[in-house]
Amino acid sequence: MKRKLVLGVTFLIFAMAFNACESLSDCGYCRNVTYENGSVVNEDSETEYCGDELVKKKATLPVTVGSLTTKVECR
Repeated sequence: MKRKLVLGVTFLIFAMAFNACESLSDCGYCRNVTYENGSVVNEDSETEYCGDELVKKKATLPVTVGSLTTKVECR
């Protein structure tokens, strides 16, 4: 009985460690950059996004108002 308990706890620890490493690799840094006629006018500071938030940020379409275009750039 003790052996099963120890194996179960060990399995849970490895499962949590594996998931933690997996989530770290799915992260990136994004920022908003505003261009006017192809030249950078304004840059926000980078913010870290992970998982679904990173996917949503990368899928954000550029917004153009007059000659200004703001888009999300990720690395």
